[in-house]
Amino acid sequence: MVQIPPKALTLEEFLKLPETEPASEYIDGEVIQKPMPQGEHSTIQGELIIAINAVVKSKKIARAFPELQCTFGGKSIVPDVAVFTWHRIPRKGNGAVANVFAIAPDWTIEILSPEQVQQR
Repeated sequence: MVQIPPKALTLEEFLKLPETEPASEYIDGEVIQKPMPQGEHSTIQGELIIAINAVVKSKKIARAFPELQCTFGGKSIVPDVAVFTWHRIPRKGNGAVANVFAIAPDWTIEILSPEQVQQR
C-alpha cells in the first residue's frame, strides 16, 4: 500500500489554525507542538522573567515576555521567554503593546527538561 505524505502547510495556513494548548510552532514547514510545561519549568520561567524585567524594564532598555508568538523569516515560534529591546517592541497607536509580534526577538530562552532535545 502506498502512503501519501500529508500536504505541508504554508506559514499563512498555519497562522489561520486554532491555537493549541500547549502552543504549536511552525519551523521549516513543520508544525511542532511544544511539550506541556510542568512545575520546575514554570518556576524557572517565572523567575527568569521577573529577574530580566527587574533589570531592564523600568529603564526602558528591554522587556521579557512569556510564551509570546513571534512570526518572522518564514517561521512562527513561541519561546518560553522572548526578550525585545525597548525600541523594537511592537506598539499600537496609543503606545500599548501590540498583540502581533511579526519580528524576531532580540533574545529567546527555551527551558529544556532533562529528557528534551533542542530542536532549533
